[in-house]
Amino acid sequence: MAAAPTQIEAELYYLIARFLQSGPCNKSAQVLVQELEEHQLIPRRLDWEGREHRRSFEDLVAANAHIPPDYLLKICERIGPLLDKEIPQSVPGVQTLLGVGRQSLLRDAKDCKSTLWNGSAFAALHRGRPPELPVNYVKPPNVVNITSARQLTGCSRFSHIFPSSAYQHIKMHKRILGHLSSVYCVAFDRSGRRIFTGSDDCLVKIWATDDGRLLATLRGHSAEISDMAVNYENTLIAAGSCDKVVRVWCLRTCAPVAVLQGHSASITSIQFCPSTKGTTRYLTSTGADGTICFWQWHVKTMKFKDRPVKFTERSRPGVQISCSSFSSGGMFITTGSTDHVIRIYYLGSEIPEKIAELESHTDKVVAVQFCNNGDSLRFVSGSRDGTARIWQYQQQEWKSIVLDMATKMTGNNLPSGEDKVTKLKVTMVAWDRYDTTVITAVNNFLLKVWNSITGQLLHTLSGHDDEVFVLEAHPFDQKIILSAGHDGNIFIWDLDRGTKIRNYFNMIEGQGHGAVFDCKFSPDGNHFACTDSHGHLLLFGFGCSKYYEKIPDQMFFHTDYRPLIRDANNYVLDEQTQQAPHLMPPPFLVDVDGNPHPTKFQRLVPGRENCKDEQLIPQLGYVANGDGEVVEQVIGQQTNDQDESILDGIIRELQREQDLRLINEGDVPHFPVNRSYSSNGALRNPNMDISSSPNIGLRRSGQIEGVRQMHNNAPRSQMATERDLMAWSRRVVVNELNNGVSSLG
Repeated sequence: MAAAPTQIEAELYYLIARFLQSGPCNKSAQVLVQELEEHQLIPRRLDWEGREHRRSFEDLVAANAHIPPDYLLKICERIGPLLDKEIPQSVPGVQTLLGVGRQSLLRDAKDCKSTLWNGSAFAALHRGRPPELPVNYVKPPNVVNITSARQLTGCSRFSHIFPSSAYQHIKMHKRILGHLSSVYCVAFDRSGRRIFTGSDDCLVKIWATDDGRLLATLRGHSAEISDMAVNYENTLIAAGSCDKVVRVWCLRTCAPVAVLQGHSASITSIQFCPSTKGTTRYLTSTGADGTICFWQWHVKTMKFKDRPVKFTERSRPGVQISCSSFSSGGMFITTGSTDHVIRIYYLGSEIPEKIAELESHTDKVVAVQFCNNGDSLRFVSGSRDGTARIWQYQQQEWKSIVLDMATKMTGNNLPSGEDKVTKLKVTMVAWDRYDTTVITAVNNFLLKVWNSITGQLLHTLSGHDDEVFVLEAHPFDQKIILSAGHDGNIFIWDLDRGTKIRNYFNMIEGQGHGAVFDCKFSPDGNHFACTDSHGHLLLFGFGCSKYYEKIPDQMFFHTDYRPLIRDANNYVLDEQTQQAPHLMPPPFLVDVDGNPHPTKFQRLVPGRENCKDEQLIPQLGYVANGDGEVVEQVIGQQTNDQDESILDGIIRELQREQDLRLINEGDVPHFPVNRSYSSNGALRNPNMDISSSPNIGLRRSGQIEGVRQMHNNAPRSQMATERDLMAWSRRVVVNELNNGVSSLG
């Protein structure tokens, strides 16, 4: 006779019978109950004297009314997540009772022991490639073994040389206050040596990546900067604004190249076409007026056509085009609109043409992005309807895979906050570098990682405490992505493991945290730059910060917020000097209150590197309200007009003759022909609008960062001589890329 079952065994038999009764196997349940009673496997009851008595299956069910039929199933579902906390499984989120090794429910610490390879294992090749590290290879491989294997085989995996753990060493080099309002736009030039920031204070600023110096300020916009783009030749930067205007500047000299006025509402996105064939290029702009403009320009002369190819896509009043993205080759551009429609345009013919309208979304389309590689024509769209779609052109039509943000991981081990939001919305989308996965940001503060081929949910990334509007893939490491949000958190994620690598919280002393509005990786992946709601530029990277320690924490030019006057074509001159901003003398470096920095910092300004100490001390003038203002000196020149040299007079006469010749030939690119000169040679146009609106000024006492300030100060400025103008016009702010490099962009 078999031994009597233990208490656990008897209860397990009972739970199995109850589970079978609740499913389709009722006959099996009846047979099992009969055998349990026959073999006396049902737990016995105890009377008040402690004596055991047999009981029927029905008596046991009545005595345990609190046990539901699916009680055994719920126990099995709970075991996995509880065990994961103690001994994580190798593939998170997969729940199975039949796993083996680190997937087994009977796993212990021995099963989780990490694998270690000897040096020769890295020198082995599988189908001509180095082997992949096993999942339980926890520590990064020894660099000596990797280097030796590379010498023997001639190749190595990037993940071996630069594992994910290396990104833990990224740190913030510097936080610079450079704007008086929120900064929504940041971009690197194509070389990665320059950073551009566009702010709600109407300014675009150029910074040096290597040491954080402020190099130039691009003035001209009269409203918030909404988007920026650098062309693929690294010669132009375009900025769109809420003033309905797109301004284009030359990156070498900071001279204005074009003022493009084709929209009747705010600019929502700016894109340079990636195509670099021939000499014709396109700049596209989309607006809150529901239009997209294709601005054609010549790559050699950098001249833009006055009238764009324009498409008005207002299916009903109030429709806006909110986002756009070019394909990697530049032949296609897709846009998302508030009327739920995705539109695709083709640029391979003589003029751009619309080729498709996709109406699968049921709410506003807030984000679109083409894949990085041109092997397949795919893009992802995100909408407020709670879905994202991966679109692919197949068999003469666009087909999509739906990514439902309500999808949850199989393990049901949900992060806190998963169900905080009743209606899920997509806020941002992104691809990894090699288009293996798609990442979506959801308004419940979670990031979701999807297989881009099957649409399967791979990981759910939690950590943010507010909505995320920044997703930036690493330029060449496919497992790394950057996220940032309004909670002030910046995360670096490992997409392969679905884990957090590095986190930075943007805490501002005395002001709480600053929401992070934009982030970009440098082209080489060694740096990334972020901007926030308080006007800061945050510089991150590897290595030490010694070069950034030589610059002040607050960097403004004293001319940043000087009033401007505008001509009929919306080109601007400085109101005081009557000169174009890019031809003004090198400005002085001041703090947020307008106080000049010490002379050691003044040499950081381009054009002041070799000045004498006395030339680095600004003169202070005073206006009616009693505030001190910087009055710039003319470097290397006397301030007395009577001391002008004969050479200066000759240069001025030559300049006037050249201008008259250009006027007669009709080749005046930037200013109306009826211009005149002031007494000191500065340009003056009688038709210019001199009633400039109040500009944003440097902060006064009682004002704080992140808030737009207005004042009508009219500080005095000195004029630059022709000799200075000739010297400053030869300054190079951003170097042009050679043709070979730009064609690879």
